[in-house]
Amino acid sequence: MSTTTTRVLQVDAFTDDPCAGNPAGVVPEADDLSESQMQAIADEMAVSETAFLQESDEADYRVQYFTPTQEVDLCGHATIGSFAHLYEAGLEPGTTTLETNVGVLDIDVAEDGTVWMTQNTPQVREVDLSYARAAEALGVEQAALEGARDDIPLAVSSTGLPFLIVPITYLSDLGDAAPDMAAVEELTDEFDAAGVYLFTFDALDRESTLHGRMFAPGAGIPEDPVTGTASGAVAAYLDHFGAFDDDLPEELRLEQGHYVDRPGYVRVQLEGTTVRVGGRGVTTLDGSIVIPEDEEDEILEA
Repeated sequence: MSTTTTRVLQVDAFTDDPCAGNPAGVVPEADDLSESQMQAIADEMAVSETAFLQESDEADYRVQYFTPTQEVDLCGHATIGSFAHLYEAGLEPGTTTLETNVGVLDIDVAEDGTVWMTQNTPQVREVDLSYARAAEALGVEQAALEGARDDIPLAVSSTGLPFLIVPITYLSDLGDAAPDMAAVEELTDEFDAAGVYLFTFDALDRESTLHGRMFAPGAGIPEDPVTGTASGAVAAYLDHFGAFDDDLPEELRLEQGHYVDRPGYVRVQLEGTTVRVGGRGVTTLDGSIVIPEDEEDEILEA
């Protein structure tokens, strides 16, 4: 059987420290790969998403994102990881365009290597979901959800990928969450969301805005360490419902990943309807993977 060898990296996003943040697979030259080959590589990488960079007729780069089980339209941390790698490889600071399944996005790389991803115009909608059902699905006390509901209801928010946003009262409540993944998947299917983002303003660090956890079992991700698309979505949600009395901070700092031993921090800026998600990344693996040229065959070895 004939095979081909492709370079593949793991880049930990939203962190400066290796083995922290959210690990993303990055395939820097994916033009000659079929979708079945990309899916096989993502499955073998076994991280929440792998980004496959390609040439584009519409932008500087095109990207496709795959979880271990399916293609997804947008992924924040894999975008940050991809451009953190490109910066390490010599990409000059400045604005680059990226073609995705949700359109062409602007990516800004700062002098210090921070990658800023401009996401889509926010869309926020309230949902008809009882706190009892949400609490049961997430494995938390109903009172802990009801205690956080003043002015910020249960809602689906999207800046390119929709998430069901659920506020909870205290960090201890968040940490005690024990989701029923089948029930969570039913919620995301019903409300057309990629995952559930559960958060509290009771953060670990004084300078952080909130602490979040994200569950997306329907996409093959029981719990994602640090989620860039959900970070943009929750920031847009907070702005939409006036959570800061119409005085939204110039920049939000979101904590995530501590409960899966992958702590990371996401920076989010909002100006009008423009949402920018930022972070840095560090390459922790750089190697190659051998795959069959026949797209119907299974992956051979890594």
